[in-house]
Amino acid sequence: MRDLKLWKFILQRLEKDEPVMLMCVVESTGSSPGRRGFKMAVAADEMCGSIGGGIMEHKFVEMARDRLLTDEKPLLKKQFHRKAESQSQSGMICSGEQTVLMFKPGKNSQQVIMQIISSLEKNETGRIRISGNEINFISGSETSRNELLRSASNDFEYEEAVGYKNHLFIIGGGHCALALSKLMQSLDFYIHLYEEREELNTVIENNFVHEKIFVGDYSELKNLIPQGENNYVIVMSFGYRTDDAAMRALLGKEFRFLGVLGSVSKMKQLFEEWRADGLPGEWLDKIYSPVGLQIKSETPEEIAISIAAQIIQVKNSIPSLRSQ
Repeated sequence: MRDLKLWKFILQRLEKDEPVMLMCVVESTGSSPGRRGFKMAVAADEMCGSIGGGIMEHKFVEMARDRLLTDEKPLLKKQFHRKAESQSQSGMICSGEQTVLMFKPGKNSQQVIMQIISSLEKNETGRIRISGNEINFISGSETSRNELLRSASNDFEYEEAVGYKNHLFIIGGGHCALALSKLMQSLDFYIHLYEEREELNTVIENNFVHEKIFVGDYSELKNLIPQGENNYVIVMSFGYRTDDAAMRALLGKEFRFLGVLGSVSKMKQLFEEWRADGLPGEWLDKIYSPVGLQIKSETPEEIAISIAAQIIQVKNSIPSLRSQ
């Protein structure tokens, strides 16, 4: 998870008794380069992470370093990415705006930051809360979104979810699954891999997934993979019949994304069999097949890119390019 490196950076500085500034995008609208939840940490001689890059980020880094040697309270700073604004211009012209929280953790924050790091390393959920001069962590507690709350006195409280919101379930552990796992592990998905063959070399080599689950038969997936709005499923097993068994095990479950890897002719035959056997048409119509954006991909790496792009497209609710 990309925030793990940042929190470790902050902890290392605090342990050395060196000042460090945490900056986090807490609001973002329009074409803003840094989306809500983007973070960076700034020390006198080094920095980690990003709040969007460009001249806007450069200005914030300079501001953070100016504040490092002071004991000023947390600051909310709004930036407008428009030249027409009379003040708080970021120097960019992408027309959006964002609010950045600048928070300087003290020595008393070390224990909390250690808790955050431990939670991230164990793939657990929790919630970070920054209020006034304090940062707190609530382990095992989830919030559906990052949220900034302001009071009438202009005090504020910022809450942010910790842990993986999105889960990717890959059924089949071949070369395409290995390439997809490697790509998706950098995109903040918790990855589950299901396979029947424990001795398969591509499964043994796959150190990018968080869990490897071996099954005697893919029909067992019925009780192993839960439905859910944040669950993404890719069926890419080694053959026609195993794909069929996996899909029938998932019958009726609702996912954010359900795709099957295969040629057009293979998928045509599978769908004909499913419809002939009475599988619900409304459920079949939601399946992405052949899965992946149509970019004439051939190698496992190219296929992985096409699938990852389609998953991101769905996650970010972008209209399908297949109809364009």
